[in-house]
Amino acid sequence: MISLSPRAAAQVRELRTNSSAPNAPLRLLVENGGCSGMQYGMSFEEAKPDDVTLESEGVPIVMDPTSASFLKGCSIDFDDGLHGKGFEIKNPNAKSTCGCGKSFN
Repeated sequence: MISLSPRAAAQVRELRTNSSAPNAPLRLLVENGGCSGMQYGMSFEEAKPDDVTLESEGVPIVMDPTSASFLKGCSIDFDDGLHGKGFEIKNPNAKSTCGCGKSFN
């Protein structure tokens, strides 16, 4: 359903180790906002009863059902090069995305 690249998974593990919730899964979410109407979000948070749970590259991931429907089939990479954008989400469900890559519709 969601795939993390090895670089993204390594970055998530590093961020999680330094977070206030070092054992919590990665929460992916979609919320209203951004320059294209919807925006992506990430945090470390325990699963809720109705969450969709999965794992990619050894990283546990949780999403609320609505976010899961928007994120189905996404791939997430991490680019930390000279012009890197950080986490890059490739969403096959997005009709269009903004230039920053953080929002879509």
